[in-house]
Amino acid sequence: MARRNKIYEGKAKILYEGPEPDTIVQYFKDDATAFNAQKKDVIDGKGVLNNMLSEYFMTGLTQIGVPNHFIKRINMREQLCKACEIVPLEVIVRNYAAGTMSKRLGIEEGKQLPRPIVEYCLKDDSLGDPLVSEEHIAAFGWASQQDMDDILSLALRVNDFLSGVMFAVGIKLIDFKIEIGRVYDGDFQRLIVADEISPDSCRLWDIETGEKLDKDVFRRDLGSLADAYTEVARRLGVMPKNATPITKPTLIN
Repeated sequence: MARRNKIYEGKAKILYEGPEPDTIVQYFKDDATAFNAQKKDVIDGKGVLNNMLSEYFMTGLTQIGVPNHFIKRINMREQLCKACEIVPLEVIVRNYAAGTMSKRLGIEEGKQLPRPIVEYCLKDDSLGDPLVSEEHIAAFGWASQQDMDDILSLALRVNDFLSGVMFAVGIKLIDFKIEIGRVYDGDFQRLIVADEISPDSCRLWDIETGEKLDKDVFRRDLGSLADAYTEVARRLGVMPKNATPITKPTLIN
């Protein structure tokens, strides 16, 4: 399709105006970043894999009645999505201790939590996406109490879905991050899952070996990120089991 006006460019994606009102085109880049973009690289084919995997997860959520912004995949790197107003929060669901939770609370990585724990971070790269409480969210008007109830419900439903899908292919869902968008129908507002769901936004460990199949491979220099993401795609049937990792970017006219 013809290139449209750029709305926004982030670390891993570019958003363009969509072909119809209230739509956007989301383009997945090959850029990999960690530690608030202090570590950067370009991983050939990463954007293609994340596009296909996010399509897979969003389609699955639609099938079980979890509202989200995905409409359809346009090509290997682009998907058509509903335009929405992003709530300025990152919503994190943790099933096992890892990453910053382990550092903050001194809990061994990989320890199963008593129940899924939902955390909220303010979306602000310049501040390092700080952890915030529901009291902060209410006081500063980032979301209403009704919004928070709906966000919690959406996050736990996504967790149930992803945990089951991953367990079925031998992968443990350690944690994941989602963003929530507001869409309007006249005066009526509803909340939907937005942005993406991919190994960029999840921690995924092999159930048997504990091998990491997510962006921690890049963060911690544990091997090939393309190999890790390709393995997730193979197990889920998004790519053929005999497929080789994508090593060259797909060119879009």
